[in-house]
Amino acid sequence: MKLTDIFLALGENGFREVVRSISIGKLRTYQVYERLKTRAHLPKLNVEGLRKVAPRFWQRISEGDEELAADLAQGVLVSNLEMVVETLDHLGVPHNAGFFEKDLDASNILTEGWQQRAYDELKGKYRGPALVFYLNHLAMEVTKADKPFTPSEPADV
Repeated sequence: MKLTDIFLALGENGFREVVRSISIGKLRTYQVYERLKTRAHLPKLNVEGLRKVAPRFWQRISEGDEELAADLAQGVLVSNLEMVVETLDHLGVPHNAGFFEKDLDASNILTEGWQQRAYDELKGKYRGPALVFYLNHLAMEVTKADKPFTPSEPADV
């Protein structure tokens, strides 16, 4: 599974919702701002600019732009770090403030159905598309999943 697959699985409305969750302040804090600004082809990156370029982002993601997908994913993850930490805590995945070792073997922790269980537990607290994005991102990173997870009930947009 690729990052573009994860974004595409959200659908265009879910994708826009996830882009809207990006915090400019968090991008600056985690030094992702300049890279995303460059990738967005914007002279200045702000919330309004992100909303305006979301349709172009969707087109580029649809065309398989993995570099854009990687930069957007980083922006989404750092902007939703509280959700990331709570998800990892809920699942029992060892981490350091939301970051875990790249060679982490979580096969004994992330047992069958873990994504649906986490989604059911956290969906009332976090926006559905962002949560589904993170669950798929985690699956891609840790379990090497081959297709995106879709919750049994649609994520609210």
